[in-house]
Amino acid sequence: MCIKNGWVLNAVKLFVYRRKGKIWSARATAPIFCVLVSVCLPEISFLLSAQAQQTDSAKTPVVVQPGAPGKPSKTRPPATRATLPQRSPTDVAFMQGMIMHHSQAIEMTALIASHTENKELRLLGARISSSQKDEIKFMKRWLVARGERISMAPPQMPGGDMSHAAMPLMPGMLTPEQMDALRESNGADFDRLFLTGMVQHHNGALTMVEDLFDTAGAGQDAELFNFATDADNSQRAEIRIMEAILENKTKEEKRCIELQLLVFALPRQR
Repeated sequence: MCIKNGWVLNAVKLFVYRRKGKIWSARATAPIFCVLVSVCLPEISFLLSAQAQQTDSAKTPVVVQPGAPGKPSKTRPPATRATLPQRSPTDVAFMQGMIMHHSQAIEMTALIASHTENKELRLLGARISSSQKDEIKFMKRWLVARGERISMAPPQMPGGDMSHAAMPLMPGMLTPEQMDALRESNGADFDRLFLTGMVQHHNGALTMVEDLFDTAGAGQDAELFNFATDADNSQRAEIRIMEAILENKTKEEKRCIELQLLVFALPRQR
């Protein structure tokens, strides 16, 4: 009642009032103030209590667990902590292997600037290098967050010696001989070796994604699932572009390829 009528605001003003040209002293207004405070005390107490509750609730986080479809959400204790979803050894091996796989693709694209003047190849190489560097960062974060190694463990050699063990190539990766041939080539020969080698490389990545999803219990992690499906889609699109560049295309068709490459070269968020 006091709050609605604005009496609390008047009650806490200075005890000096001007009325009909006269100044009322604090002594004269003290009884009036006491009456106002005694009447409005319940509302004042309620207001202070509500403000305190709002302050406490602002400091205490509210943890809400979404319910299943058709079910209500649940409020959990503030101390509740999120847990990462379960992963399979296949998930970890896929991420570790794909880091190695992407690293070779970046090594291949690094040769473009000094080995060819092909505009289409330069645009494609920039797209592949940028996207796969970002994906490597994502895969490393994913592994570190789960306490896993960034790189695959070297294969066990007879007698337990792993110092000279060579890491096996992931599907589609170029052999040392193929990489040497690429480094030694220039111009049109480089373009051909790069494109055929990168198509082979991309097809290997598609095989890795397929093997992941064909393994029971693997690929269930939401982040990994989204990454793998996105990688599959982008690699298929790049394969189509590379195959088109390898064929003899008309001027108009080559212009379309350039436009596709420009679109693919746009930065992606992950």
